[in-house]
Amino acid sequence: MKIYGRTLRVLLGVVIPVFAWALQSNMALSQQFAADTETFYLENGLQVVVIPDHRAPVVTHMVWYRVGSADEPTGKTGVAHFLEHLMFKGTAEHPDGEFSRRIAEIGGQENAFTSTDYTGYFQRVAKEWLPLVMEFEADRMANLVLNEDQITAEREVVREERRTRVDNSPASQLREELLASLYRSHPYGRPVIGWEQEIAALNLADAIDFYNIYYSPNNAILVVAGDVSAEEVRTLAEQYYGQLQRRAEFGPRLRTGEPTHRGPRRVTITSELVQQPIVQRIHDVPSYSTAPSGDSEALDMLADILGGGPTSRLYQALVIDQRIATGASAWYSSSGLDSGRFGLYGSPRPGTSLEDLEVALLKVVDDLKLNGVTEREVEQARTNLFAEAVFAQDSQSTLARVFGSALTTGQTVEDVQDWPNRIARVTAEDVNRVASKYLDPMRSATGYLQIPGTQDQDDL
Repeated sequence: MKIYGRTLRVLLGVVIPVFAWALQSNMALSQQFAADTETFYLENGLQVVVIPDHRAPVVTHMVWYRVGSADEPTGKTGVAHFLEHLMFKGTAEHPDGEFSRRIAEIGGQENAFTSTDYTGYFQRVAKEWLPLVMEFEADRMANLVLNEDQITAEREVVREERRTRVDNSPASQLREELLASLYRSHPYGRPVIGWEQEIAALNLADAIDFYNIYYSPNNAILVVAGDVSAEEVRTLAEQYYGQLQRRAEFGPRLRTGEPTHRGPRRVTITSELVQQPIVQRIHDVPSYSTAPSGDSEALDMLADILGGGPTSRLYQALVIDQRIATGASAWYSSSGLDSGRFGLYGSPRPGTSLEDLEVALLKVVDDLKLNGVTEREVEQARTNLFAEAVFAQDSQSTLARVFGSALTTGQTVEDVQDWPNRIARVTAEDVNRVASKYLDPMRSATGYLQIPGTQDQDDL
């Protein structure tokens, strides 16, 4: 999940319309994103982030752990996601199913998620129930109880989830193969859900070991957004989380590096299940945590100019003008601890081959790299991103996710708050520079998703 810019569009789940009145460029220079946000630490190392929002007596409570699939031991892919499932199995104080049952009884919502770099758990409840969810969440941070029967049953649930979401989804298979091709050594090339044979071998000791190593308060971030003050949250956090002991100490999160790419990589997925062929290319690029100053902000704007919507270059060229695609887009996945990804996508109209669409798509990219972007495009992209930031602040869950994903991947509260100011400083020259610097075919993987019987290209 990305953090800024088009990240907010993804988190909201909609394409936000651009309103020029929403935010003028000079407003960004005097405003911070979620300016009232405060952060502090408990003595046991737990970081607490408070995002006040007093429009309704509701709170979103999220616990983020600085661990994801990229931190898994070799041969144990899927254990981070597996443990996410198992965290709902209960403790001695609150047995299996009690937490979820209580959330349902009070009319709340809950869920959890795992990514390459973090794992998160959240509840959205009326303000009066915040102490309850803190009590339950703190309890399972320290006192999870598991048995063999639960392991066996939940392992089958995860295997079925993989069959449904990956094995029966050609688009998911393409994404899995593209990442495995782009990252041959770095663990970003491993699927978050895990490889089937390794999921099948996960056991009770794997889950408990992973839990004991990583689910310690000093490896966690508590984010509370809603009708609360920092003082209220501090009192409750001290009461429920402050009593927990550190179970481990943490240094830098070191992962295997990626060797030099000697050339572009290609994969093809052919399946009877394909309903709409696509061509997709992903580039390995820096993230907000790893990019030189200003580069990530410029990549955010580049993604918007190239493929951010109906007025973007790719859509206008391939869908409107040439009429060879039903859809075309670009995106920047910017929230990785170690790196990010810049993606290009196109779906052909009947009668257009994937090869021809790929050529046309890359021609648009090459033209931008050769001739550059216009000042008008930069200003439009800036307005788009600012408008998204305005709308994002209307959603508690989006605010909590923006800060949580940033803090678990090496950024600070101040980095998030200052984002509009940095976007305001991006120039056309910056966008042109990052396009030439990072859209390098040598650090890319291109994938075809096609119906049997259509022409394909051999994998390289």
